Amino acid sequence: MKRKRGTPRLYLAASGVEDMPVANTEERLLALLATLEECQAFLTDRANTETARLLSLAILELRMELHKVTDSELKALCDMIASEESVQEPATRQLPPYLRLIK
Repeated sequence: MKRKRGTPRLYLAASGVEDMPVANTEERLLALLATLEECQAFLTDRANTETARLLSLAILELRMELHKVTDSELKALCDMIASEESVQEPATRQLPPYLRLIK
């Protein structure tokens, strides 16, 4: 038997998901999510914050897919949280000149 040369072919846990039953697909996506979260924790522990942040975006996208959250729903949630934060900040609080926003 001859050995194949070159890099081994990658197998993604989510490949071939289109033809699978819904329950099996969700199980595989949940397993993939758990693996991504472990990788993110590992990267965070190793002070590789930029890569961990990129991975967190992939985790968010996967969670949105699992829970059927649309981009517009996520944006509406972010807008709502941002508006609540601006209301909760006291308007009388003065920031030092070097911390003021310059437009």
